[in-house]
Amino acid sequence: MNSFGNLFKVQIFGESHGPSVGIVIDGTPAGLSLFEDDLLLDLERRKGGLQKATTPRQELDYPLFKSGIFNGKTTGQPITILFENNNIKSEEYQAQRAIPRPGHADWVAHQKYGGNEDYRGGGHFSARLTTGLVAAGAIAKKLLQGISIQANILEVAGEKDINIGIQKAIDANDSVGGIVECKVNGLPVGLGEPYFNSLESMIANIMFAIPAVRGIEFGTGFNAATMFGSEHNDAIVSTDGKTQTNHAGGIVGGISNGNELIFRIAVKPASSTPKIQTSINMDSGKLEDFSVMGRHDLCVALRAPVIVEAATAIVLVDCMLQQQHLKRVWL
Repeated sequence: MNSFGNLFKVQIFGESHGPSVGIVIDGTPAGLSLFEDDLLLDLERRKGGLQKATTPRQELDYPLFKSGIFNGKTTGQPITILFENNNIKSEEYQAQRAIPRPGHADWVAHQKYGGNEDYRGGGHFSARLTTGLVAAGAIAKKLLQGISIQANILEVAGEKDINIGIQKAIDANDSVGGIVECKVNGLPVGLGEPYFNSLESMIANIMFAIPAVRGIEFGTGFNAATMFGSEHNDAIVSTDGKTQTNHAGGIVGGISNGNELIFRIAVKPASSTPKIQTSINMDSGKLEDFSVMGRHDLCVALRAPVIVEAATAIVLVDCMLQQQHLKRVWL
């Protein structure tokens, strides 16, 4: 469905070319000082058109608080935030309605919803809806006093030099993917539950809700399969749980161990690409060559770090509320 969380719950809504997109956040403790300006820095980082190889579509993305805030503080009730869609060009999607775009949700959405889906710009499947996630994440970050969350791009198109990776996309008239790494410091010990609500499970769950994410690894990740157990094990060197190495990435048995939490996600190339592709024409039943029109990112990974930080913060606040680790130090 469109909801995530146990005690700190978020629900996204809207469509890419609808009147607005937004989010409802339930479970924010009362008394947190909160103004629109508190969200703007992260919302600005998510925007397209501000850096090379991102979509030229630019929206104001100013958060409109509709509930849950009174006299500049949270009331403890659900917070509703709207973001208006104004810079839309829907006619390009009408022209290609009969041809589902490879890599997009066009065909499966058409089958699942019987043709009633909003197909413009990907509708509800669009990364436009991550605007609400970033807003919720900015609020979660305010609650996580003393905890730092930092995500960065490690590589683009297999290149450590991001500009070289982007140039690959430009030269090929195509799109490229990338790797984003996230590090969290200052976490207490004990977040997460064994098995289904393990800290890795919850983080992986929300990461795969971010469009274009194709994989995730914690700590040493897939390289652990090539190591000996004695090599991969993190020796505990102090009574506070500090380890000599951090192959586990800060999580053991699904529970945070107080060391740096570190994970990486793989972001696929944007499915919308100017390169000529082939797909079925659902009206004629024949294959057709076509090029995706519209305004799209050459590399969606470039805008992913702030979304990854936001999603991580949402999980951590939810876990800390469950463990009663979240203290009212923000008042």
